[in-house]
Amino acid sequence: MRKAAAVFPIFFAIAVIAGCAQAPQPGSKTALPPQISPEARAQLAPSGTLRVAVLTSNPVIGAKSSATGELAGTTVELGRALAANAGVPVRMIEYTAVNKLVEDAAVTGSDGVWDVTVVAFDPARRNVLEFAPAHIAADGFLTVLVPPGSAARSMADIDRAGMRVAAVRSAATAIILERTLKHATVAQAENENAAFALMKEGKADGYAQNRFMLRARAETLPGSRIIDDSFAGLRLAFALPKARPAASRFVVAFIADAKASGVVQKAIDAAGMAGDVKVAPAE
Repeated sequence: MRKAAAVFPIFFAIAVIAGCAQAPQPGSKTALPPQISPEARAQLAPSGTLRVAVLTSNPVIGAKSSATGELAGTTVELGRALAANAGVPVRMIEYTAVNKLVEDAAVTGSDGVWDVTVVAFDPARRNVLEFAPAHIAADGFLTVLVPPGSAARSMADIDRAGMRVAAVRSAATAIILERTLKHATVAQAENENAAFALMKEGKADGYAQNRFMLRARAETLPGSRIIDDSFAGLRLAFALPKARPAASRFVVAFIADAKASGVVQKAIDAAGMAGDVKVAPAE
């Protein structure tokens, strides 16, 4: 009996040590994904289904297949992962203009239109949106396309009295330009096509957006070109309507895990954006 009693503590100690060696460490790639509380789940998906607003006017955020009509892109991939982690079904909702998406954030609860989205982070949007830390970033990504015959080469050439830069109302480009331009003015349009048309028709001296979108636009207007510098970088972040604190905390934890585990990078790669954007650094 004494021998058996002496052996038991040894086996117990070995079991404890083995368990500690195998337990995932916080922040490691083997760490378990964040667990959701009933309160957070109810706030995240008040209708029982996670409704993800996907902005398809910006391919870095989302896109729609012209052949199938299906939504795709980084937000779709990460939205599905978020829903799976929360244990709820998911539904994607297309938006073609960011101003309408932001306006719909004012409708809350199960009567709301959407539960989570991805938009460019800007402090001016914090009065209507609750942001998680950025998960996608790009340096010097927001710039200006100028029309054929323009002499403008830089933002200094653009920011002159009498110059007008077209941008979508409530988009990050318009918000940042309004804050940074000292002499030029912003010609606001309701969507990206309308903003591009202002420049194309000579009603604006440039069209502001991210480099990825501007390269595609330039191909449709021979002689147009992107200026040499930029007016801002890009930080994309998940956002929720206000007054969902438990859900916001869960999304913050989900994004931290998704960045560390490679889920965000896989979404970037699947969307074909690896050469343009990167996983945002930890904040």
